[in-house]
Formats: sequence, C-alpha cells, structure tokens
Amino acid sequence: MTERPSSDTDSIAIPDTDAIQAAEAADRAIDQHVRAAQPEHGARNTRVIWLLLAATFTVFLNETIMSVAIPELARDLDVTLNAAQWLTTAFMLTMAVVIPITGYLLQRFPTRPIFGAAMGLFSAGTLLAALAPGFEVLLGARIIQATGTAIMMPLLMTTLMTLVAPADRGRFMGRVSIVMSVAPALGPAISGLILDSLGWRYMFWLVLPLAVAMLVIGLRRVENVSETRAFPIDVVSVVLSAVGFGGLVYGLSLVGGVVSGRAPQDAAPMWIALAAGGLGILAFILRQLILQRSDRALLDLRTFRSRNFAVSIALMTVMMAALFGTLILLPIYLQDVLGLEPSASGLLVLPGGLVMGLLGPTVGRLYDRVGPTPLLVPASVGVSAVLWSLTLVTETTPVWAVLIAHIVLSISLAFMFTPLFTSALGSIEPHLYSHGSATLGTLQQVGGAAGTALFMTVMTATAAAAATDGVGDLAAQAAGVRSAFMVGGIVSLVAIVGATLVRRPADMAQHPGH
Repeated sequence: MTERPSSDTDSIAIPDTDAIQAAEAADRAIDQHVRAAQPEHGARNTRVIWLLLAATFTVFLNETIMSVAIPELARDLDVTLNAAQWLTTAFMLTMAVVIPITGYLLQRFPTRPIFGAAMGLFSAGTLLAALAPGFEVLLGARIIQATGTAIMMPLLMTTLMTLVAPADRGRFMGRVSIVMSVAPALGPAISGLILDSLGWRYMFWLVLPLAVAMLVIGLRRVENVSETRAFPIDVVSVVLSAVGFGGLVYGLSLVGGVVSGRAPQDAAPMWIALAAGGLGILAFILRQLILQRSDRALLDLRTFRSRNFAVSIALMTVMMAALFGTLILLPIYLQDVLGLEPSASGLLVLPGGLVMGLLGPTVGRLYDRVGPTPLLVPASVGVSAVLWSLTLVTETTPVWAVLIAHIVLSISLAFMFTPLFTSALGSIEPHLYSHGSATLGTLQQVGGAAGTALFMTVMTATAAAAATDGVGDLAAQAAGVRSAFMVGGIVSLVAIVGATLVRRPADMAQHPGH
C-alpha cells in the first residue's frame, strides 16, 4: 500500500489489532493488484466505469422525474395530495435505509452480481410502475426502484476509486458530477413535457428501455473488478440503520407540513420519528464501533479516522443541505411570490443544473493539477455570496436576477462537489472504499432532508409571523424566503472555514496531476 505521510495529522491513532493488520495487508494486495492491472486492463476499466456512469444517470433521472407529476397522479389515482406525496417520500426513505447497507454488499459480492441486482430491481420496479393498476402497486414499485437506485451510486464510486489511478481521480469524479447534476435537472423538464402530451405512465415507459439496455449491456460487459470476502451480515445493525436513518429522514420530511399548519396531525409522528431516528443512529454507531474491532461492521466508521475524510464529508453534507434547501425554496418563491407557472419555474432552474454538470470534467482536471484548496475556497465564498444575495429578494425582484443567482450558485457548487468527493474517498484505505462511498451517500440523503426541513421551517414561521403583523400575503411570503436564505447564508460561513481545512490526500500528493 502507498505510504501516507500525512497520517499523523489526518487521523486519530488507535491501537493496532489483528483485524487492522489484516486490513492493511489487504490494502497492500489491492493496491499492488490495481497498479499492475491498470496498463493491461485500462480499456476494460474505462468501459466498466462508463457503463456504471450511464446506468447511474438512468436511475438518477428517474429519481426527480416524479417531482411535477404528483397533482396529476393524485387526480388519476383518486388519492389525496398527501397520499400521492408518499411516492417521493417512500423513495427517499428507501434510499436512506438501503444505502448504509451497501458498504457490506460491495465487500461481500462481486461487481457484476451487484450491478445486475441493482439494475434488475430498478428495471422491475419501473415496469411494475408503468403497469400499476392503482396507488398501492405504484407505491410498491417506487420502493423497488429506490432499492436499485440506492446501490448504484456507492457501486460507481467504489469501482471508480478501485480502478482509477490517484492522479486521474479528479477527472473521473468530474464525470460523476455530470450524473449528479444533469440527470436531476432534466427530470422535471422531461416529466413536464410528457405530462403535457402523454400520461404519467409514459414517464416509466420512457425510462424502462434505458434501464433494460443498461442491465443487458452491463451483464455482458461489466467484469468483476473488486476483491470480496465472506462474512455474515449483522441483522441488528440492519434494523438499527433502518430505524435510525429512516426515522430521521421521515421526521425531517414532516417538518414543513407541521410548521406551515398544512398537516398539524403530523406533529406527533414527526417528533416520534425524529426521536426514534436519533436514538437509532446513536445505537447504530455504538454497534459499529464494537463490530469493526473484528472487521465485521455493516458500515465501518474507521473511515472517520481520517480527518480529511471527516472534514470533506461534513462540508459535503452542508452543501447538500444548501442545494436541496434552495431547490425547494426557489420554485415556491417563483410561483407563489412572482407568479410564474410551474413549468416556467422548472425551466428557470434547468440551466443551472446543466451548467453544474457540464463543468464537472473541467473541475476534475483542475483538481488533478492544483488540488482541492484553490477550488474549494473561492467556490464556498461564491455559494455564501449567492445565499446572502437572495436575502434581498422581494415581491418585485426581476426573474432574470433569480436566474443569474441560481446559475452562479450552480457554478460554485460544481467547483465544490468534485473536489470533496475525490478528497474524501482518496483519504481512506482501499479496503474501506465501499464503506466510505456508503457513508457519503447516506449523509447526502440526510443533508438534503435536513436542508429542506430547515429552509421550509424558517420560511413558514417567518411568513406566518409577518402575516400576523398585518403584512400582505406576497410580502409575508417574500419575508419568509429572505429569512430562510439568511439562515442558509449563516451556515455557509461555516463552509468557508471548512473549505480551508480540506487537503489533497497523501497518495495524490505523491502522484501529482499533469
């Protein structure tokens, strides 16, 4: 294994154990195997990564394609809007429950079967959704889809870290940014076009051929590139993970409705879910700390021995909170305050998502050359500046000003995500890549849910207080939006400090970009 000269400052020392020594031996074997295989299998590795990128793009496109279809689904399936909203809530909950388990799955099973299971589940769920005779079946189909989706991103990240040389990881991570940014941005726009001309079932009929094609090609082309080991899954950890992360995300998803008064009946379930989630996560962490002593953890937390990983992950969580909070708040402001149609508000945020994705490869190449700090610091300042500028919006703010703010925010986030992904996963030992990827995916879900809940809570509370003081509806709503973005701006100041602490991983320092 490549020596890591910065380990004295980047990690917290713990006593060596037989399990740790075995893991370090495995690291050396993996590292030597990967370096020896790179010249011989370069074409194969590139093909595997591109297939995983295409498959992940497909499942991410599906994740947001439902966002503008909820009202039509409620009418067509004869259910309430609250019930129809479960088609997105259940998807998010399933992701939060399954992602922590992927760390185990990626170590236990080879690459091809894991890929086949992920895309097989996603394809089956998509077909079932297209044929669903009623709401209950459609809800079950979305849960099946989410199970496959939850596996794909950690599989992609772990495979990339295993196959790509350290000096080239930024470039490849830039391509991952395309998947993360462009697919979710295209989802609502494509959904709107389909709903205008066809029915909601065609959202799934459109995705199904892509999913099946990825499944067939992947089963033929994806080779087993990972080292596996046989060890039993800890059922207690699975239960604690489901209760902890599922409860937390579910509780956060109820906050907006409770605070706004739209769903006061959810107050008790919200508090119960948040309490269960917090206690579940605490018990889950304690359980993993015990199991990892014998190298049997479901989600190995030794990744946090690396200070660089911990800082990068924390910063990523804050950025996801800012991104999702902004994505939920801007359409509300554009529609309820400025009076735009839903389709127009969806198109307004599309350019930012496309710009963010298209910048990914460029940012990746820059990261390989200069490392994270020159990219992260100005980018974090850019995010903060946009959030603070949005504290000035009123009921008369020009639409073009909001468009420019969103594009600048997207550019700034593009210069943050790729360096943070690469620095975080590059800072841990190779045998922990799967656990690092699972941790990253889990905290992305938690950060997004927390950001949505925080922004919605502040906006709703401030708007209600302004309305009580006699302020008009539009002005009160604008005041709520300003307050929410002010909280985001305050949080972003912490991100600026965090950006100065992220370092280039030690192995990349020894193999600088060119």
